[in-house]
Amino acid sequence: MSDTFTLRGPIKKDRPAPTERSVTRRTLAGAELGPVALEPTIFGITPNMAVLHQVIKAQLAAKRSGTQSTKTRKEVRGGGKKPFNQKGTGGARQGTIRAPHYPGGGIALGPKPRSYEQKTPKKMIRLALYSALSDRAEMERIAVIEDFASWSEPKTKDAVTALSTLGLEGKILAVVSREDHVAIRAFRNLMNVKTIDAGELNAYDVLDCDWLLFTDATLPTKKESL
Repeated sequence: MSDTFTLRGPIKKDRPAPTERSVTRRTLAGAELGPVALEPTIFGITPNMAVLHQVIKAQLAAKRSGTQSTKTRKEVRGGGKKPFNQKGTGGARQGTIRAPHYPGGGIALGPKPRSYEQKTPKKMIRLALYSALSDRAEMERIAVIEDFASWSEPKTKDAVTALSTLGLEGKILAVVSREDHVAIRAFRNLMNVKTIDAGELNAYDVLDCDWLLFTDATLPTKKESL
């Protein structure tokens, strides 16, 4: 019997190949310009629910202000005088009436200002974003338009008409670029529309909306674009 052993590394779990998906590219007036293929590694992966949960939980925690604060016994006003003699009363000795067990006293082990931020690896943040985009792509809730160049003035009426023509309903996340000043101002008065810069796209905002609206300039075509 041989005494030699063959060392083998861990077998990597087989992952399904990314799904190729496409959407119809349109103008703001609703005219179809042909199909556009979505990047499979961004819009076609199987969503990782565990990573999504952890990243979104960390993102919501980071939004907390953390300014809650309670006063301890030394911070409550008053109580500087010893309430009664140390001995001879038959009761327990007390040094101040601002102790936690007195009405109006300080709070023991109460909340103090703190940061709720959690350290999350960049790879997990990126995977969560890809999972969220893939989920919306699977639900066919992604719209792509040419650009917002046809809007010369920021009018809310034009924004409402465009969204109705494109068939976008519910909460809408419009992914814009820094040059789309007119579009940002046009969507500003719509309660169901949120604009976000393409460089700030994140998993929570993607899942918080029903539709994603991209332009040719903001549609991610490769991993490096996010």
